[in-house]
Amino acid sequence: MIRRVSVLLLTVAVICSITAFAETNSMLTRHTRDAVVNGEAQFLGRLPATQTMRINLLLSLRHAPELLNFLDDVYNPQSPNYRHFLTPAQFTERFGASKEDFDAVVQFAKSNGFKVVFATHEGRSVQLIGTVAQVEKALHVQMGVYQHPTEKRSFFAPDREPSVALPFQLWHVSGLDNYELPQPAVRHIDVQSEGPQAVQGSCPGSSYCASDMRAAYYGGTALTGTGQNIALLELAGTTLSDVSLYYKNAKQTQPYTPTLVSTDGYATTCTGSCDDAEQTLDMTQIMGMAPGSAMTYNFVCGDAYNSGTFDETGCLSAMVTNSLAPLSLQISSSWSWMPADPQTDDPYYQQMAAQGQSFFDAAGDSGKWVSGGFAYPGDDQWVICVGGTELQTNGAGGSWKSEVGWPDGGGGISPDGITIPSYQQLSGVITTQNKGSKTLRNGPDLAGEANFDFYVCHKGSCGSGWGGTSFAAPMYAGYLALANQQAVQNGAAAPGFINPAIYPLGLSAGYSTAFHDITSGSNGFPAVAGYDLITGWGSANGAGLINALTQGGQGGGPVMSLTPTSLKWGKIAVGTTAAGKKKVVATNSGNASLTITSIATTGDFGLVAVAKTKKITPCSNGLTLAPGASCEIKVSFTPTQTGTRTGSLNFTDNAPGSPQSVSLSGTGK
Repeated sequence: MIRRVSVLLLTVAVICSITAFAETNSMLTRHTRDAVVNGEAQFLGRLPATQTMRINLLLSLRHAPELLNFLDDVYNPQSPNYRHFLTPAQFTERFGASKEDFDAVVQFAKSNGFKVVFATHEGRSVQLIGTVAQVEKALHVQMGVYQHPTEKRSFFAPDREPSVALPFQLWHVSGLDNYELPQPAVRHIDVQSEGPQAVQGSCPGSSYCASDMRAAYYGGTALTGTGQNIALLELAGTTLSDVSLYYKNAKQTQPYTPTLVSTDGYATTCTGSCDDAEQTLDMTQIMGMAPGSAMTYNFVCGDAYNSGTFDETGCLSAMVTNSLAPLSLQISSSWSWMPADPQTDDPYYQQMAAQGQSFFDAAGDSGKWVSGGFAYPGDDQWVICVGGTELQTNGAGGSWKSEVGWPDGGGGISPDGITIPSYQQLSGVITTQNKGSKTLRNGPDLAGEANFDFYVCHKGSCGSGWGGTSFAAPMYAGYLALANQQAVQNGAAAPGFINPAIYPLGLSAGYSTAFHDITSGSNGFPAVAGYDLITGWGSANGAGLINALTQGGQGGGPVMSLTPTSLKWGKIAVGTTAAGKKKVVATNSGNASLTITSIATTGDFGLVAVAKTKKITPCSNGLTLAPGASCEIKVSFTPTQTGTRTGSLNFTDNAPGSPQSVSLSGTGK
């Protein structure tokens, strides 16, 4: 009885506090469309008051600056916290909304007459169904119908920024407009009119099967994705019989039947004008690359083909929790959309990174990104953007033979104005050759086969001539499932968000082992040696990329730490060697043996051997350091010219980020 009275009093207190709070708070993100605000979109009338709407109230993160510091630390190979990821519960405790705020939002929704479809504290999401009248009253907006300024259709949208009568600011409200219709990154050509395909695949008509991608980009048999769950973000329902039809026609065994998960109350079936080509190929590409994976979960958070409405945050909030399905470490989306605010989904992408999850998105199929075009979420700094190539294999089910950039593949400089992330600011990434931006996010990050060479089943029929970067994105989610399986076998942590790892890798001596460097082709940006804006770093080179991603970190491999990270001399006469030889200590701070392949200096600097003692091990080529062990080496400076002289001390080894460097500088006089 005492417990019931306490709960009743607490509930009354929450209701009273909300009711008493008359002042409204705005959101932390933008919702209004420019075309509505500036009058470019003609007002056609009010949205009917009785019409049903689905909206999603999203709570904000706590300690957002601390989260960014945590992410910097957890993806730093030299940090003791490297790849020490959080569980959803741990993330919520440190960075999520408070339980009191979450309960207040749920009560706010109910008190305004909404039906709560799904609510998740860990996902900071309260998904609702209600009438237009209820939305307008609760959010202090008017929902209007407008003529689209560039398309032959109307859309609904709010006339102003929403606000709510809560004593704190919400992050965002999803579902308030259908200004843009999401686009799947899949296309089809008429094979008969376009001519025969130039590939030798295992599917009917010599088209590529998903299994051909496994043979070309992995090429092994040991890893199948065992134990790994894979998630797909879909903005329309699907028909699972099309997956079975694909495997029947390909004369292959279907590994399992994927599970469909509804968010926001959207139907998981594909009916009406719905086309499930995208959804089907996403599933088959994943299962083809990782046939031993435990399950593929299709999260459906839209009705893109019928009503045109969707709520990607419904999928994302479910994907970062264990509420609707087990947590998936590899996630793929082959859809693009244009949010009113590009920051909208960042808290979820950041949570994924903090939890060791990877989110892949297709770069698109209309050539290089342009202003006003579809690039998001591929151009988000927390998303792994996948571009397109034209692949040739050594026969059906054969190994990788050659590859060029696909001219239709998306990529370029962020049209959403997203700032360049730190991993793309590394020296050598953006060059005059690749024509990338040094201030904005560049894409893609890596690439895979996307030409019109695939076999797809949809709407009860099958055929060839399908292509798009939507084939490459889910393929990489399956590929990462292989890497995560290997990490488990090695007792290592998952790679998580792989961009902070693949950019240093692309600049290291291990680049060619991990990637196929694609140097020909153009989407408006040229394919060049190293990183470019059509293929990123290239495509996966067999097990090489898997091995690189699963080295180092928690329980899994060596980590090279150098102390200090820079050395500086004063003014030294030209031709004279400085009296002071400066010491560098190299330490294996990982949990597996570190082997130093080579040590070298550049510029006016030289190596000086250190005498071996009981306490000192000299660094040398071929030296192996056990976990926790260190070695020492000294560096000399002999200026050859007057003025500032610079160089580096470089260690090449088997640790992530090799070669590691110490910057060197001095002055000649």
